[in-house]
Amino acid sequence: MNATNLFKIAFRALANNKLRAFLTMLGIIIGVASVITMLAIGQGSKKSIQAQISEMGSNMIMIHPGGDRRGGVRRDPSEMQTLKLENYETLRNETNFLAAISPNVSTSGQFICGNNNYPATINGVGLGYLDIRQLKVEDGTMFTESDIQSSAKVCVIGKTIVDNLFPDGSNPIGKVIRFNKIPFRVIGVLKSKGYNSMGQDQDAVVLAPYTTVMKRLLAITYLQSIFASALSEDMTEYATDEIGKILRREHKLKEGDDDNFTIRTQQEISTMLNTTTSLMTTLLACIAGISLIVGGIGIMNIMYVSVTERTREIGLRMSVGARGIDILAQFLIEAVLISITGGVIGVVLGCGASWAVKSIAHWPVFIQVWSVVLSFAVCTVTGVFFGWYPAKKAADLDPIEALRYE
Repeated sequence: MNATNLFKIAFRALANNKLRAFLTMLGIIIGVASVITMLAIGQGSKKSIQAQISEMGSNMIMIHPGGDRRGGVRRDPSEMQTLKLENYETLRNETNFLAAISPNVSTSGQFICGNNNYPATINGVGLGYLDIRQLKVEDGTMFTESDIQSSAKVCVIGKTIVDNLFPDGSNPIGKVIRFNKIPFRVIGVLKSKGYNSMGQDQDAVVLAPYTTVMKRLLAITYLQSIFASALSEDMTEYATDEIGKILRREHKLKEGDDDNFTIRTQQEISTMLNTTTSLMTTLLACIAGISLIVGGIGIMNIMYVSVTERTREIGLRMSVGARGIDILAQFLIEAVLISITGGVIGVVLGCGASWAVKSIAHWPVFIQVWSVVLSFAVCTVTGVFFGWYPAKKAADLDPIEALRYE
């Protein structure tokens, strides 16, 4: 019996039980669609994180006081005061691999302008902060080195602050806003950056000279952190090594002493977030893949029913010369057709569901070709695997016993 006849017989058998065939496909359809959608969401999240980190500066370096300790160990308060202005100035003057560097001190509270108020954080930074965080002043100007030296009460604000403190649409440049009873004159407005991948509003920001925040708001002489950017992403590792050596020398640490500071890079954060995202994507794909197994079991169940229903037909075919391999191929083709048809519908449904998630929920989605190919390949293998045993059972039937079957 040639392949063409086998396919015709398989198509005819499925056409005679359209509803049953569709319900059998349903498990495969849901499984394939779920796997494609989950992988698309996971890959989209990963791409979004990479894009956000790139926007923040993939070569950004963050230096924090205190050693690298985890597990809820409480730090000595003195360890949180190990970064001084002298350390920042030394790094600024001696490093060879940094494009920009800025101190950072911050505190949170209510900003007030007239009858309007908004809770936000004020960041005391240097002139290099805009380059490090890839921020731009859209209206007005950035504060100057002279403002830093004189601890001037000036600030640059983000769009969210503007919208909440100046809801009437008036120009905030030159206006005075208050933070903890301290007046700040607005001299610039930052270009909007929107929300990042972690849902944080990047426009709810207020920048002021670090000397102003240190002296007038916090009354401290140490820095909470130092931000820097390497000359290029490839030079980030050289820059961190150089920073580590300079800070160890400045802090007079001996060779066996632990660092009393922590250096973090965007590459580390990117690797950590990507690992977490990949783990969640794999977990979601595995959960969705269970539907494929359920669909495969459904195929096996229906093929068993089909073999039982068509026992006399099998006996008749064998009696007129059909071989066991022909019967095996016939039922295996039926199982694979169910699986492949369900896979095609599942791929279309999965791509449609991914588009719907992106359009309606506004989640980042990215469909990779390999995820579609993998899902389709898995559903085909599932059809062969779960269809083999019922087909083998049909092929092993005794023709005489099959003809006698009622």
